[in-house]
Amino acid sequence: MGYIGNGESMTITLTMNDKQPVGIKEIAAFTKGATALEFRGASRKERYAWAEATLIRFRYRLLRKKKKSSVKEFIRTTTGYSDIQTKRLIGQYLKGGKVLLSAKKKHRFPVTYTTDDVALLAKTDNAHERLSGPATKKILAREYATFGKAEYARLSHISVSHLYNLRGRRQYVSHATTYTKTLPSSVQIGERRTPRPDGQPGFIRVDSVHQGDRDKEKGVYHINLVDEVTQWEIVVCVEGISELFLEPALEDALAQFPFRIVNFHSDNGSEYVNKVVAKLLEKLLIHQTKSRARRTNDNALVETKNGAVVRKWMGYRHIPKRYASVINEFYRSSFNDYLNFHRPCGFATVTADVRGKEKKVYDVYETPYEKFKSLQGAERCLVLGFTFAELDRIARRMSDTEYAVMMQKQKAELWKNLSR
Repeated sequence: MGYIGNGESMTITLTMNDKQPVGIKEIAAFTKGATALEFRGASRKERYAWAEATLIRFRYRLLRKKKKSSVKEFIRTTTGYSDIQTKRLIGQYLKGGKVLLSAKKKHRFPVTYTTDDVALLAKTDNAHERLSGPATKKILAREYATFGKAEYARLSHISVSHLYNLRGRRQYVSHATTYTKTLPSSVQIGERRTPRPDGQPGFIRVDSVHQGDRDKEKGVYHINLVDEVTQWEIVVCVEGISELFLEPALEDALAQFPFRIVNFHSDNGSEYVNKVVAKLLEKLLIHQTKSRARRTNDNALVETKNGAVVRKWMGYRHIPKRYASVINEFYRSSFNDYLNFHRPCGFATVTADVRGKEKKVYDVYETPYEKFKSLQGAERCLVLGFTFAELDRIARRMSDTEYAVMMQKQKAELWKNLSR
């Protein structure tokens, strides 16, 4: 076996000399200093035989893990094989005590399209400024069938998918004048960032909760909207998350917030990132943002509310979509008022240590209305039709427990109607 490194030739024998034993330390040192060596060449049979002899000589089965690693690196560096191939050879030795060439021949599909066909395709694409696959396929078929060009005989029967395969070959890329890789589609709706409310209400987090399938029939969808600062929450129910149902539901839900909505944040689901929702938000002068890639906490607040509120009250059982209007009436008439005026939420106090690491302690519990009312300048955030006098009246017409008892009765009546 010959090697080239730093302009000088190095040679090691294929079989170790018993009179001059080489130990693990020597081969580890050789491997460390041979990182820049380039394998010059020997047959695959010679490499396999040498690898087997090396494993036998060093009694590979009995070595500890660290020494096994040294022998493996020695074989890998010496033979020029990849790490995966070296592991395969060692595994073959451990299994049968031999490192043998495989007698099986790999299956190879017959070559249908030659280099001449790839060159002809590149020539055709250059002439037509690289049309779409179906259009190019039609041109290739016409060149042979209509205009009698014999060189197009094979290409005239090519499939659209394999046409794109030929366009990806190195020969095609080097001859094509209009070659471009397929670009990922990007949706220019919504800004990909997390909102920054700076203590002001009106920054809404949105998500959907599906109420299960049964016998291939979709259940209802709950749309959950939560304000980031006050945790003011509005839930609506729709039959589906297509534009037909979602647009009026979102418009109704946004109108139920007593303060001005500044930002609408969702995940990257197509039910919210589409032209219909974007047009609605633009009409209402609401900025739209969406979650960032690999940032699972971007929409964590509403995800938490999905489980702690929607799933806790509505459960997981399938609810047919024909009951969406009944559930939505329950939400609008009493459930949303219960969430915002009678159900306390935890609010974190954030402290930072000397290194700047923030720590959140949920030591303040208030209803969303109490939190909103305590904000500086809260009255300026109210929208037309809402006053603190009217909101106070809603908050004080029943105690928290009285309202919760009433809610449980309404919920029982709702489930009775659904069961019918």
